[in-house]
Amino acid sequence: MEIRPIHNERDYQEALKIVSGLVDVDPAPGTSEGDRLEVIATLVERYEAEHFPLGLPDPIEAIKFRMEQAGLSAADMQPYIGNLNRVYEVLNRKRGLSLSMIRRLNRELHIPAEVLIG
Repeated sequence: MEIRPIHNERDYQEALKIVSGLVDVDPAPGTSEGDRLEVIATLVERYEAEHFPLGLPDPIEAIKFRMEQAGLSAADMQPYIGNLNRVYEVLNRKRGLSLSMIRRLNRELHIPAEVLIG
């Protein structure tokens, strides 16, 4: 089993083909093919993290996404943001998030603070 670091786009594309083929076979963990898949997938993840970094999501979109996930309405957001008018101002980007709002949204709805600060 020859495994090499991924140095460039060609190496990356080659590694993706190998991973794709191994995923199709669905090797059991702990087998030589399963270990090969795990190692190459780790190399691919590292290369992608370095060359295709994902930025943080927009704070308001993150709030809306969490609202959708939890089935929350604008009225349900009042304990975290303030009165209903303020909730709508924040969701419509007419008012920024205050530090206290960020803390409550992070603590109660588990939205990462770094996303909310962004």
